[in-house]
Formats: sequence, structure tokens, C-alpha cells
Amino acid sequence: MTVSFDAVTIDWFGNAAVRLEGQTGAVIYSDPVLARDGGLERAEPRDGDLILVSHDHHYDPDAIRRVAREDALVVVHESIAIDASESGGLDERPEELPLEVERVRADESFVLGPLDLFTTPAVNAPDGPNTDEDGTPIHPEGRGCGFGVTIDGITAYWPGDTDVLPFHREMDVDLLLPPIDGTGTMDRHDAASLADDIDPDLVLPVRYDPADADETDVDAFVVDIARRGVPVVLDE
Repeated sequence: MTVSFDAVTIDWFGNAAVRLEGQTGAVIYSDPVLARDGGLERAEPRDGDLILVSHDHHYDPDAIRRVAREDALVVVHESIAIDASESGGLDERPEELPLEVERVRADESFVLGPLDLFTTPAVNAPDGPNTDEDGTPIHPEGRGCGFGVTIDGITAYWPGDTDVLPFHREMDVDLLLPPIDGTGTMDRHDAASLADDIDPDLVLPVRYDPADADETDVDAFVVDIARRGVPVVLDE
């Protein structure tokens, strides 16, 4: 299903993979990965002008090739696969892709032709719920980012795999794409509270499995958001 929101259309392909297209024709993919039954493993659109990769867990060279145009720009967090040993067994650094690649830090802003792009920190707190057995954050500081992009006047924001951080609650965005599964990310309760604070024009949740109701109660998330008076939609 494709969701239409003002001048932008949105498609979710499972996990955190989202496609945004503006009326002027610019196409953006965030964190394209070959998720189970997500759709990208069955298609090769090759229409993406800008590909955004937030951290190493979402670095998937095969998926990037499937979605990117020949002249696409791939923007990756600076920590991703610095050498082949860090590329998740794929033995391919981002710079080895046949595409233009730009590394970014987690607090930058850019103008890319008709698009405005910014990054934000994405991190799990050491004293929070998203840590390994030894207390190490699943997503430690300096290993990833969130992305915001303004396309045809609509600012869409994907926080990345992160807990809710204090600065999140002060953000001004039109379209919020929060993770809600609570596995290395904020859960549905945190995401609903964040949406209440930000008050975007639309919330479209990502990073959950529609087939597994026990893992994430997305229907409860929708009800929670709606009761707060925030517009919400599912792309399933």
C-alpha cells in the first residue's frame, strides 16, 4: 500500500526501509534492507535519488543496489563498515559500491539540490532497556544517526534505532516515522509519548512485524496515538 500525505507518497518495505517520493519526482530511501516479506527482495525499482543508511545493522549493499539509480547519492553514518571486517560478513565497504557515497556525522545539515537533509544522534542509554547482557548499549553513542529530510515542503523524520532522547521532544517535523518494536529502539509507548510532544501532521510507524501481534501491538499503538489527537496511518 502507498500512503499519500500532502505532496509526498510513502511506502514501507518492512523493518526500517521507507521510500519517499515528492511531486517534483525526487525519490528517497531510508535504511533499505531485504526484510522478510518486506517487498524489496521481490523488486528492483532502481529509482532512488538519495539513499540514507543510519547505522551498520541497516547497511545492506544488495538492497542499496536494488533501489538506487546509477547517479544516486548514498549517505551513510561515518561509522559504517570502515573496513571489510566491519561489513557484517559482506566484505564490501560503502565506498566500494558503484555509487557516490558520502559519510556523515550525527549532527549535521545539508542542502542537496531541492532537498534539505539533517542528521541527529541515535543511541541507546547504558541505563536503559536496550542493552546487552553485560550492560552494553545495543546502539552505543557514535555508531548511528537519525535522518530528517524536507521534500516538497514536507519534513519527514526517521529517528534511527534509538531510545527517545531529550532533543527529540523539541523537534518540528511534519511526518514522523518512529520505530516501535522496542528491540534496540523506543517501544510503542515511548513512540506514542514522543508523537504527543512533537505533534506532527502524520505518524507512520516502522520497525515492527505486522504478522507477529505478540511482538508489537501495533493496533494498541494506533489507538494510543489517535486518543492523543495525532493523525496516524499504517502501511501494511
